[in-house]
Amino acid sequence: MSEDSNRSFTAREALFYHETIRPGKIEIIASKPMTTQRDLSLAYSPGVAVPVEAIAENPANAAKYTARSNLVAVISNGTAILGLGNLGALASKPVMEGKAVLFKRFADVDSIDIELDTEDPEKFIEAVALMEPSFGGINLEDIAAPECFIIEQALRERMNIPIMHDDQHGTAIIAAAGLINAAHLTGRDLKDCKMVVNGAGASALACTALIKSVGVPHENVIVCDRSGPIYPGRDGVDQWKSAHAVDTPHRSLEEALEGADIFLGLSAAGALKPEWVKKMADSPIIFAMANPTPEIMPDEAKQVRPDAIIATGRSDFPNQVNNVLGFPFIFRGALDVQATAINEEMKVAAAQAIAELARERVPEEVAAAYGINHKFGTEYIIPAPFDPRLMERVSCAVAKAAMDSGVAQAPIKDFDEYTLQLRSRLNPTSSALTRVYEDAKANPKRMVFAEAEEEVALRAAIQFRDFGYGTPVLVGRTEKVMEKLRELSVEDPESFEIANSANFEDIEPMVDYLYKRLQRRGYTERDARRMVNQERNVFAALLVALGHGDGMISGLTRTFSQTAREVARVIDPKPGATPFGIHMVVGKNHTTFLADTTINERPSAEQLAHIAKETAAVARRMGHEPRVAFMSYSTFGNPAGQWLGNIRDAVAILDAEDPGFEYEGEIAPDAALNPKVMALYPFSRLSGPANVLIMPGLQSANLSAKLLRELGGDATIGPMQIGMEKPVQIAPMTAIAPEVLTLAVLASAGIVG
Repeated sequence: MSEDSNRSFTAREALFYHETIRPGKIEIIASKPMTTQRDLSLAYSPGVAVPVEAIAENPANAAKYTARSNLVAVISNGTAILGLGNLGALASKPVMEGKAVLFKRFADVDSIDIELDTEDPEKFIEAVALMEPSFGGINLEDIAAPECFIIEQALRERMNIPIMHDDQHGTAIIAAAGLINAAHLTGRDLKDCKMVVNGAGASALACTALIKSVGVPHENVIVCDRSGPIYPGRDGVDQWKSAHAVDTPHRSLEEALEGADIFLGLSAAGALKPEWVKKMADSPIIFAMANPTPEIMPDEAKQVRPDAIIATGRSDFPNQVNNVLGFPFIFRGALDVQATAINEEMKVAAAQAIAELARERVPEEVAAAYGINHKFGTEYIIPAPFDPRLMERVSCAVAKAAMDSGVAQAPIKDFDEYTLQLRSRLNPTSSALTRVYEDAKANPKRMVFAEAEEEVALRAAIQFRDFGYGTPVLVGRTEKVMEKLRELSVEDPESFEIANSANFEDIEPMVDYLYKRLQRRGYTERDARRMVNQERNVFAALLVALGHGDGMISGLTRTFSQTAREVARVIDPKPGATPFGIHMVVGKNHTTFLADTTINERPSAEQLAHIAKETAAVARRMGHEPRVAFMSYSTFGNPAGQWLGNIRDAVAILDAEDPGFEYEGEIAPDAALNPKVMALYPFSRLSGPANVLIMPGLQSANLSAKLLRELGGDATIGPMQIGMEKPVQIAPMTAIAPEVLTLAVLASAGIVG
């Protein structure tokens, strides 16, 4: 296994991730009902004969009656797996599965991985070409050069569907987008730029070709391989390299870089020396994209050229050249117009759309979800990989280019409608959660796991540390926790920090702190000492209160109410705040926030208004523009009832404050969520279905949250606790390790707490 100095997880955790729940990362689910005998008759025999005959009569009907128009095959022979080399077709399967789930995650494209056990290009070509009836597009991956050139070209000639080798063109599209913006910032015209490319593999040559397509002249580009610049007549140059040969007196990379505007590297770590960077033109543009270590580290380049604009392939530096910005949306657009190819015009359109997006102001909900207000400049020339706007911008641009270049078989008639369809395909919560995890890694915290003797809590704590989110403080009996760590095959259990009340050094300050809090509530010093020594939630909360931890998570061994009571003996609500809980229901295309689901049995109007504002803020941090509905059995007084006054008063409070988000109430669930019912109330202030539901009382809220979790089929996160002075999260007793980890990371990143 290759060593990556930036890897923030262990081999054990990576294997555990791929093994648990069910092996691998993909599954097949039915998109139609399969409940009754009638369903089965329609799905298979005899009903399936009808679309079979329709397709036989007109092959275009396959796009209407099968999944082909949204299905991409990710195909490899494993001859160039990531940075690991030729490990064979079977070893490439985890990577190809990963690529398949990225298609689904970012662009709602269904994808199947296929691994072909051959290094013979002709056999590979024949096998893939024969699969054309099965798929709407083919994504080639991790195939060594020069075979990848031969395979892609042959398949593009033989097949009438989009074909793209992402290692080549995906990198090229993102690099071209970044280069367009870097030239814009430095006042350059691409046609006047001099570029030096270091590396002549598949990605480097694809980048070179596309950058020429966006404006850099052929004669202004010097491509270097291990033997130096490629020029006409040089020995050892194949047909793909020779296409980029230019007349030049330079015989080394160092010589070629003198006065160059752009360095583009897809070669090896350390290939670009700081002293060579000094010789480049003013405000040099440096794309050092070797992975995991670039040709030059950004800080080294900045030391000698503070005016440089630098991009790498790494997520821990600004301007990451990341293929995920491109390939999902390129195929999305190509599939939606049933393109017969992915041509140069479509790639250029994708690059320009990505570049233009980086220059735009980031919407408030996107900025809130990322925790950073990205602004176009030298450290933001490429959009963030999880910007949800990429879907509509890049896919639309690719679809238009396919239509304009004559390869679209099903042109889009209404791009406004198409944009809405794209926007509805994805749930922005997924992007926001990814960013939350990144923020937690960037600002690691000390998280107290109050029930570290429980395997679920301990697995979450191990992952919290291994993935770089911070330091877990494990509360429990030392030997018991150590035994559990060994059972879980932790290589270095002694490196974990265990807090045991039986031998904790600062136990007396804890007793004093707790006694002062409780002495006027009928508790003696002996009671305080007993609680510190025997009640883990009290001990864990004291660790947080006295600065030994930044937050805590518990709940697996006690009911929510009992855990909350124990924590409340130590930690108070925020001044002026009403503590409450949120359940977040995450579906494929939607997220709904329910509150208060945990604490306030009969909230007052003031509490309801406060809960609405705080929940709306959480929704916004998760990438959603809040639309708040105050839930009731009554819609605008019909039917009448005696429990509506506090809801109406809460709405009146928001009316007086103008909180900056949509809200409405009192309103029944169907009038808040069903567009047909909503149409019956044209005066409603909600522009669309509500995504924040403020429940009138704890009974209805808790019942609704648990029913949705058990019956809805969507992922439910929570309850998430809001309004305490310190981040405290109480997981359900039935939670599994990933759920506990998510709550811990949300608390650590400051999204909830």
